[in-house]
Amino acid sequence: MTSRVILISPAITAALRQARFDDGCSLDAAGLRQAQAAAGTVPAVERAWSSPTVRCRETAGALGLDALDAPELAGLDAGRWRGATLAEVGERDPEGLARWLSDPGSAPHGGESVRALCDRVAGWLETAGQSAGASVAVVEPEVVRAAVVRALGAPESSFWRADVPPLAAVELSGRAGRWNVRLGRPLGTAE
Repeated sequence: MTSRVILISPAITAALRQARFDDGCSLDAAGLRQAQAAAGTVPAVERAWSSPTVRCRETAGALGLDALDAPELAGLDAGRWRGATLAEVGERDPEGLARWLSDPGSAPHGGESVRALCDRVAGWLETAGQSAGASVAVVEPEVVRAAVVRALGAPESSFWRADVPPLAAVELSGRAGRWNVRLGRPLGTAE
């Protein structure tokens, strides 16, 4: 049995433009237009999920997906850094930020570590991989990174080495827990 999981990152928001830890903001006008324009390019699937964040739910809706909320696909919990920009955190807590970016097990913000996120996403992938056919999930960029790290068996330290642009599709396909990764097909382009 082969499973196929397509992970789609959300459209652009003010928070993404400002390198701000998710603060629950909606898509901006440009992001909404881009997602609506890409609606016809999402392949037909048997199942659709969405991270419970506002921007992922709005992106899924704009893409025409009837997606179920999947709490296990929530973005990384940034704890007390939520809503702050990376620059602001660097000014207030430079040591904590450096530790968080270099140690996957660290969570100086009081939220979730990169390792915990990778483990959570790996658990979801294991469950998703037990269903034949195609699935799609609109998820935060860090969830895409975590899935790629686990699918490739890469070290968690490589988490920060993957850029995930808005409205990009990453496809995982495999059997019995062995995943292949197809990276970076922007929505709106031919297969």
